[in-house]
Amino acid sequence: MTVTAAWEAAVDKGADDFWCTLEDGRPGVLPERDAPLLFAALGRLTSGGDDPAGRAALLTVLGRAYRRHDLLSHEAAIGEALLAAVARQARPLWTPPLAAVWERAGRRAAEAVRDAAARAGDGPAWWPAEVIDRDRPCDTVAILTVRPWRRLPHRPGQAVPVCTPRRPGRWRWLSPANAPRPDGTVELHVRALAAGTVSHSLVHDVRPGELLWLGPPRDAGLCLDLPLRRDLLLVAGGTGLAPLRALVEQVAAAPEGRRVTLVVGVRSFADLYDAIALDKLQRAHDWLTVVPAFSHDPCAEPAEQGDALTIALDHHRPDHDVYVCGPPPMLAGARLRLLAVGVPADRIHLPSEMVP
Repeated sequence: MTVTAAWEAAVDKGADDFWCTLEDGRPGVLPERDAPLLFAALGRLTSGGDDPAGRAALLTVLGRAYRRHDLLSHEAAIGEALLAAVARQARPLWTPPLAAVWERAGRRAAEAVRDAAARAGDGPAWWPAEVIDRDRPCDTVAILTVRPWRRLPHRPGQAVPVCTPRRPGRWRWLSPANAPRPDGTVELHVRALAAGTVSHSLVHDVRPGELLWLGPPRDAGLCLDLPLRRDLLLVAGGTGLAPLRALVEQVAAAPEGRRVTLVVGVRSFADLYDAIALDKLQRAHDWLTVVPAFSHDPCAEPAEQGDALTIALDHHRPDHDVYVCGPPPMLAGARLRLLAVGVPADRIHLPSEMVP
Protein backbone atom coordinates (compact mmCIF):
# COMPACT_ATOMS: atom_id res chain seq x y z
CA MET A 1 0.00 0.00 0.00
CA THR A 2 1.24 3.50 -0.84
CA VAL A 3 0.74 6.70 1.11
CA THR A 4 -1.83 7.81 -1.47
CA ALA A 5 -3.72 4.52 -1.23
CA ALA A 6 -3.72 4.74 2.57
CA TRP A 7 -5.20 8.23 2.38
CA GLU A 8 -7.87 7.18 -0.12
CA ALA A 9 -8.88 4.40 2.27
CA ALA A 10 -9.23 6.88 5.14
CA VAL A 11 -10.73 9.97 3.57
CA ASP A 12 -14.39 8.98 3.72
CA LYS A 13 -14.59 7.77 7.34
CA GLY A 14 -11.53 9.10 9.14
CA ALA A 15 -12.67 12.62 10.06
CA ASP A 16 -14.62 11.60 13.18
CA ASP A 17 -11.71 9.45 14.32
CA PHE A 18 -9.31 12.35 13.74
CA TRP A 19 -11.42 14.83 15.71
CA CYS A 20 -12.08 12.47 18.63
CA THR A 21 -8.37 11.70 18.98
CA LEU A 22 -7.49 15.39 18.84
CA GLU A 23 -10.27 16.35 21.26
CA ASP A 24 -9.12 13.72 23.76
CA GLY A 25 -5.59 15.12 23.78
CA ARG A 26 -6.29 18.83 23.19
CA PRO A 27 -9.88 19.64 24.23
CA GLY A 28 -11.41 22.66 22.51
CA VAL A 29 -8.55 23.23 20.04
CA LEU A 30 -10.67 22.63 16.94
CA PRO A 31 -14.46 23.05 16.54
CA GLU A 32 -16.04 19.74 15.55
CA ARG A 33 -17.74 21.36 12.53
CA ASP A 34 -14.33 22.27 11.06
CA ALA A 35 -12.69 18.89 11.65
CA PRO A 36 -13.78 17.22 8.36
CA LEU A 37 -12.40 20.04 6.21
CA LEU A 38 -9.12 20.22 8.12
CA PHE A 39 -8.74 16.44 8.10
CA ALA A 40 -9.35 16.20 4.35
CA ALA A 41 -7.02 19.09 3.54
CA LEU A 42 -4.17 17.86 5.74
CA GLY A 43 -4.49 14.30 4.44
CA ARG A 44 -4.49 15.48 0.85
CA LEU A 45 -1.43 17.67 1.44
CA THR A 46 0.44 14.84 3.17
CA SER A 47 -0.37 12.23 0.54
CA GLY A 48 0.61 14.59 -2.30
CA GLY A 49 -0.49 14.39 -5.91
CA ASP A 50 -1.65 17.95 -6.55
CA ASP A 51 -0.24 20.19 -9.24
CA PRO A 52 1.43 23.43 -8.05
CA ALA A 53 -1.78 25.47 -8.41
CA GLY A 54 -3.86 22.91 -6.51
CA ARG A 55 -1.25 22.69 -3.78
CA ALA A 56 -1.21 26.49 -3.51
CA ALA A 57 -5.01 26.56 -3.14
CA LEU A 58 -4.80 23.89 -0.45
CA LEU A 59 -2.08 25.75 1.45
CA THR A 60 -3.98 29.03 1.22
CA VAL A 61 -6.89 27.40 3.02
CA LEU A 62 -4.75 25.52 5.55
CA GLY A 63 -2.60 28.54 6.35
CA ARG A 64 -5.70 30.60 7.13
CA ALA A 65 -7.22 27.75 9.18
CA TYR A 66 -4.10 27.39 11.30
CA ARG A 67 -4.02 31.14 11.89
CA ARG A 68 -7.75 31.34 12.57
CA HIS A 69 -7.73 28.58 15.20
CA ASP A 70 -4.19 29.17 16.51
CA LEU A 71 -3.20 25.61 15.60
CA LEU A 72 0.55 26.06 15.19
CA SER A 73 1.16 25.45 18.88
CA HIS A 74 -0.73 22.15 18.56
CA GLU A 75 0.70 20.91 15.27
CA ALA A 76 2.36 17.84 16.84
CA ALA A 77 -0.97 16.69 18.32
CA ILE A 78 -2.73 17.37 15.01
CA GLY A 79 -0.15 15.34 13.10
CA GLU A 80 -0.45 12.44 15.56
CA ALA A 81 -4.25 12.48 15.33
CA LEU A 82 -4.08 12.48 11.54
CA LEU A 83 -1.63 9.58 11.46
CA ALA A 84 -3.68 7.58 13.97
CA ALA A 85 -6.91 8.07 11.99
CA VAL A 86 -5.31 7.06 8.69
CA ALA A 87 -3.61 4.05 10.27
CA ARG A 88 -6.87 2.77 11.77
CA GLN A 89 -8.84 3.27 8.56
CA ALA A 90 -6.15 1.68 6.36
CA ARG A 91 -5.83 -1.53 8.40
CA PRO A 92 -4.87 -4.33 7.88
CA LEU A 93 -2.52 -3.10 5.15
CA TRP A 94 -0.87 -0.42 7.31
CA THR A 95 2.73 -1.47 7.91
CA PRO A 96 5.69 0.00 9.85
CA PRO A 97 7.49 1.01 6.61
CA LEU A 98 4.35 2.76 5.39
CA ALA A 99 3.97 4.52 8.74
CA ALA A 100 7.56 5.77 8.44
CA VAL A 101 6.89 7.11 4.94
CA TRP A 102 3.74 8.86 6.18
CA GLU A 103 5.61 10.43 9.10
CA ARG A 104 8.26 11.85 6.77
CA ALA A 105 5.58 13.19 4.44
CA GLY A 106 3.77 14.63 7.44
CA ARG A 107 6.86 16.56 8.55
CA ARG A 108 7.20 18.09 5.08
CA ALA A 109 3.49 18.96 5.06
CA ALA A 110 3.73 20.56 8.51
CA GLU A 111 6.62 22.74 7.37
CA ALA A 112 4.63 23.89 4.32
CA VAL A 113 1.62 24.71 6.52
CA ARG A 114 3.79 26.72 8.93
CA ASP A 115 5.08 28.80 6.02
CA ALA A 116 1.54 29.30 4.70
CA ALA A 117 0.24 30.32 8.14
CA ALA A 118 3.01 32.91 8.45
CA ARG A 119 1.75 34.55 5.25
CA ALA A 120 -1.97 34.12 5.89
CA GLY A 121 -4.20 37.05 6.66
CA ASP A 122 -6.93 37.22 9.26
CA GLY A 123 -10.49 36.05 8.76
CA PRO A 124 -12.35 32.81 8.05
CA ALA A 125 -10.54 29.90 6.41
CA TRP A 126 -13.61 28.85 4.43
CA TRP A 127 -17.10 29.99 3.56
CA PRO A 128 -19.90 27.43 3.10
CA ALA A 129 -21.85 28.37 -0.01
CA GLU A 130 -25.09 26.90 -1.37
CA VAL A 131 -25.42 26.30 -5.09
CA ILE A 132 -28.62 28.15 -6.00
CA ASP A 133 -28.45 27.94 -9.79
CA ARG A 134 -26.69 25.82 -12.39
CA ASP A 135 -26.57 26.43 -16.13
CA ARG A 136 -24.93 24.19 -18.73
CA PRO A 137 -24.51 26.43 -21.80
CA CYS A 138 -22.41 23.73 -23.49
CA ASP A 139 -21.28 20.18 -22.73
CA THR A 140 -18.01 21.05 -21.03
CA VAL A 141 -18.93 24.27 -19.20
CA ALA A 142 -21.14 24.97 -16.20
CA ILE A 143 -22.11 28.33 -14.73
CA LEU A 144 -22.73 27.92 -11.00
CA THR A 145 -24.31 30.65 -8.92
CA VAL A 146 -23.60 30.20 -5.22
CA ARG A 147 -24.71 32.07 -2.13
CA PRO A 148 -22.15 32.06 0.70
CA TRP A 149 -23.60 31.86 4.20
CA ARG A 150 -21.38 34.83 5.05
CA ARG A 151 -20.48 37.49 2.51
CA LEU A 152 -17.29 36.61 0.66
CA PRO A 153 -14.96 39.67 0.61
CA HIS A 154 -13.77 39.27 -2.98
CA ARG A 155 -12.67 41.89 -5.50
CA PRO A 156 -12.99 41.65 -9.30
CA GLY A 157 -10.03 39.81 -10.80
CA GLN A 158 -9.25 37.78 -7.68
CA ALA A 159 -9.23 33.99 -7.49
CA VAL A 160 -10.88 31.83 -4.83
CA PRO A 161 -10.07 28.27 -3.70
CA VAL A 162 -13.16 26.08 -4.24
CA CYS A 163 -13.91 22.60 -2.89
CA THR A 164 -16.86 20.27 -3.35
CA PRO A 165 -17.63 17.65 -0.67
CA ARG A 166 -17.75 15.19 -3.57
CA ARG A 167 -13.93 15.52 -3.74
CA PRO A 168 -12.76 16.02 -0.13
CA GLY A 169 -9.49 17.85 0.34
CA ARG A 170 -9.15 18.89 -3.30
CA TRP A 171 -9.19 22.67 -3.60
CA ARG A 172 -9.04 24.38 -7.00
CA TRP A 173 -8.79 28.04 -8.01
CA LEU A 174 -11.77 29.68 -9.68
CA SER A 175 -12.29 33.39 -10.37
CA PRO A 176 -15.71 34.92 -9.70
CA ALA A 177 -17.27 36.21 -12.90
CA ASN A 178 -18.97 39.11 -11.16
CA ALA A 179 -18.20 42.16 -9.10
CA PRO A 180 -19.61 41.96 -5.54
CA ARG A 181 -23.41 41.95 -5.62
CA PRO A 182 -25.90 43.34 -3.08
CA ASP A 183 -27.24 39.82 -2.44
CA GLY A 184 -23.74 38.39 -1.94
CA THR A 185 -24.05 35.74 -4.66
CA VAL A 186 -21.00 34.62 -6.61
CA GLU A 187 -20.98 33.31 -10.18
CA LEU A 188 -18.40 30.65 -11.07
CA HIS A 189 -17.54 29.50 -14.59
CA VAL A 190 -16.12 25.97 -14.73
CA ARG A 191 -14.79 23.95 -17.65
CA ALA A 192 -14.48 20.18 -17.23
CA LEU A 193 -10.87 19.25 -17.94
CA ALA A 194 -9.88 15.80 -19.19
CA ALA A 195 -7.77 15.08 -16.11
CA GLY A 196 -9.69 17.31 -13.71
CA THR A 197 -11.69 15.31 -11.17
CA VAL A 198 -12.85 18.47 -9.36
CA SER A 199 -13.84 20.33 -12.51
CA HIS A 200 -15.64 17.22 -13.80
CA SER A 201 -17.69 17.01 -10.59
CA LEU A 202 -18.50 20.72 -10.63
CA VAL A 203 -19.65 20.60 -14.26
CA HIS A 204 -21.41 17.23 -14.44
CA ASP A 205 -22.48 16.27 -10.92
CA VAL A 206 -23.12 19.28 -8.66
CA ARG A 207 -26.76 20.40 -8.48
CA PRO A 208 -28.65 23.32 -6.88
CA GLY A 209 -29.06 22.80 -3.16
CA GLU A 210 -25.60 21.29 -2.74
CA LEU A 211 -22.88 22.86 -0.64
CA LEU A 212 -19.52 24.10 -1.85
CA TRP A 213 -16.68 25.55 0.20
CA LEU A 214 -14.95 28.78 -0.80
CA GLY A 215 -11.52 29.68 0.55
CA PRO A 216 -9.93 33.10 1.11
CA PRO A 217 -9.86 35.28 -2.04
CA ARG A 218 -6.39 36.03 -3.33
CA ASP A 219 -5.02 38.50 -5.86
CA ALA A 220 -4.13 36.75 -9.09
CA GLY A 221 -2.50 39.53 -11.07
CA LEU A 222 -5.71 40.69 -12.74
CA CYS A 223 -7.08 43.37 -10.41
CA LEU A 224 -7.53 46.86 -11.85
CA ASP A 225 -5.03 49.58 -11.05
CA LEU A 226 -7.82 51.97 -10.11
CA PRO A 227 -5.92 55.26 -9.70
CA LEU A 228 -4.70 55.16 -13.33
CA ARG A 229 -8.14 54.84 -14.99
CA ARG A 230 -6.67 53.98 -18.40
CA ASP A 231 -8.74 52.38 -21.14
CA LEU A 232 -8.72 48.60 -21.11
CA LEU A 233 -8.13 45.85 -23.65
CA LEU A 234 -9.33 42.58 -22.12
CA VAL A 235 -8.44 39.32 -23.89
CA ALA A 236 -10.25 36.16 -22.76
CA GLY A 237 -9.89 32.55 -23.79
CA GLY A 238 -12.45 29.97 -22.67
CA THR A 239 -13.49 30.34 -19.03
CA GLY A 240 -10.67 32.87 -18.64
CA LEU A 241 -13.57 35.18 -19.46
CA ALA A 242 -14.79 34.99 -15.83
CA PRO A 243 -12.37 37.41 -14.08
CA LEU A 244 -12.39 39.77 -17.08
CA ARG A 245 -16.18 39.96 -17.06
CA ALA A 246 -15.91 40.84 -13.37
CA LEU A 247 -13.61 43.73 -14.34
CA VAL A 248 -16.22 44.95 -16.83
CA GLU A 249 -18.82 44.93 -14.06
CA GLN A 250 -16.42 46.85 -11.83
CA VAL A 251 -15.97 49.53 -14.49
CA ALA A 252 -19.75 49.64 -14.99
CA ALA A 253 -20.14 50.67 -11.34
CA ALA A 254 -17.87 53.70 -11.91
CA PRO A 255 -17.01 54.22 -15.61
CA GLU A 256 -15.22 57.58 -15.15
CA GLY A 257 -14.71 57.90 -18.88
CA ARG A 258 -12.87 54.60 -19.21
CA ARG A 259 -13.46 52.65 -22.43
CA VAL A 260 -13.22 48.87 -22.54
CA THR A 261 -12.70 46.43 -25.41
CA LEU A 262 -13.32 42.79 -24.49
CA VAL A 263 -12.09 40.16 -26.95
CA VAL A 264 -13.60 36.73 -26.29
CA GLY A 265 -11.74 33.85 -27.89
CA VAL A 266 -13.45 30.52 -28.63
CA ARG A 267 -13.17 27.79 -31.26
CA SER A 268 -16.62 28.29 -32.79
CA PHE A 269 -19.87 30.12 -32.17
CA ALA A 270 -21.22 27.12 -30.20
CA ASP A 271 -18.43 27.63 -27.64
CA LEU A 272 -19.42 31.24 -26.88
CA TYR A 273 -21.02 30.10 -23.64
CA ASP A 274 -21.71 33.50 -22.00
CA ALA A 275 -23.10 35.25 -25.07
CA ILE A 276 -26.38 36.40 -23.47
CA ALA A 277 -24.72 38.09 -20.48
CA LEU A 278 -22.12 39.72 -22.72
CA ASP A 279 -24.80 41.02 -25.07
CA LYS A 280 -26.70 42.56 -22.13
CA LEU A 281 -23.54 44.26 -20.89
CA GLN A 282 -22.74 45.71 -24.30
CA ARG A 283 -26.28 46.97 -24.81
CA ALA A 284 -26.25 48.64 -21.41
CA HIS A 285 -22.89 50.44 -21.77
CA ASP A 286 -21.77 52.47 -24.78
CA TRP A 287 -18.17 52.46 -23.53
CA LEU A 288 -17.96 48.65 -23.90
CA THR A 289 -17.12 46.85 -27.14
CA VAL A 290 -17.29 43.03 -27.20
CA VAL A 291 -15.37 41.36 -30.02
CA PRO A 292 -15.61 37.59 -30.61
CA ALA A 293 -12.58 35.75 -31.95
CA PHE A 294 -13.23 32.36 -33.60
CA SER A 295 -10.16 30.22 -34.08
CA HIS A 296 -11.86 27.30 -35.89
CA ASP A 297 -15.04 28.70 -37.45
CA PRO A 298 -14.81 29.27 -41.22
CA CYS A 299 -18.27 30.87 -41.19
CA ALA A 300 -17.15 33.75 -38.97
CA GLU A 301 -16.63 37.23 -40.35
CA PRO A 302 -13.05 37.73 -41.60
CA ALA A 303 -12.34 40.32 -38.89
CA GLU A 304 -13.35 37.75 -36.26
CA GLN A 305 -11.33 34.78 -37.57
CA GLY A 306 -8.20 33.97 -35.60
CA ASP A 307 -6.95 33.44 -32.08
CA ALA A 308 -8.00 35.90 -29.39
CA LEU A 309 -4.64 37.62 -29.01
CA THR A 310 -4.22 38.15 -32.76
CA ILE A 311 -7.68 39.71 -33.01
CA ALA A 312 -7.01 41.78 -29.89
CA LEU A 313 -3.84 43.28 -31.34
CA ASP A 314 -5.95 44.72 -34.18
CA HIS A 315 -7.86 46.67 -31.50
CA HIS A 316 -4.88 47.72 -29.40
CA ARG A 317 -4.13 51.39 -28.82
CA PRO A 318 -1.08 52.88 -27.08
CA ASP A 319 -3.13 54.06 -24.10
CA HIS A 320 -4.51 50.59 -23.28
CA ASP A 321 -3.83 48.51 -20.21
CA VAL A 322 -3.97 44.89 -21.46
CA TYR A 323 -5.37 42.03 -19.37
CA VAL A 324 -5.13 38.47 -20.71
CA CYS A 325 -6.67 35.35 -19.15
CA GLY A 326 -7.17 31.94 -20.69
CA PRO A 327 -5.78 28.40 -20.96
CA PRO A 328 -2.03 27.78 -20.58
CA PRO A 329 -1.26 27.53 -24.33
CA MET A 330 -2.80 30.96 -24.84
CA LEU A 331 -0.86 32.51 -21.97
CA ALA A 332 2.47 30.86 -22.77
CA GLY A 333 3.58 33.38 -25.38
CA ALA A 334 1.23 36.25 -24.59
CA ARG A 335 3.72 38.49 -22.80
CA LEU A 336 6.36 38.16 -25.53
CA ARG A 337 3.82 38.87 -28.27
CA LEU A 338 2.56 41.97 -26.48
CA LEU A 339 6.08 43.23 -25.79
CA ALA A 340 7.00 42.64 -29.43
CA VAL A 341 4.27 45.01 -30.63
CA GLY A 342 5.33 47.69 -28.18
CA VAL A 343 3.03 47.21 -25.20
CA PRO A 344 4.98 48.41 -22.12
CA ALA A 345 5.66 45.66 -19.59
CA ASP A 346 3.88 47.55 -16.81
CA ARG A 347 0.67 47.61 -18.88
CA ILE A 348 0.56 43.83 -19.38
CA HIS A 349 -1.48 41.89 -16.80
CA LEU A 350 -1.49 38.09 -16.82
CA PRO A 351 -2.78 35.69 -14.16
CA SER A 352 -0.18 34.55 -11.66
CA GLU A 353 0.71 30.87 -11.46
CA MET A 354 -0.75 30.75 -7.93
CA VAL A 355 2.30 29.24 -6.28
CA PRO A 356 2.97 30.20 -2.65
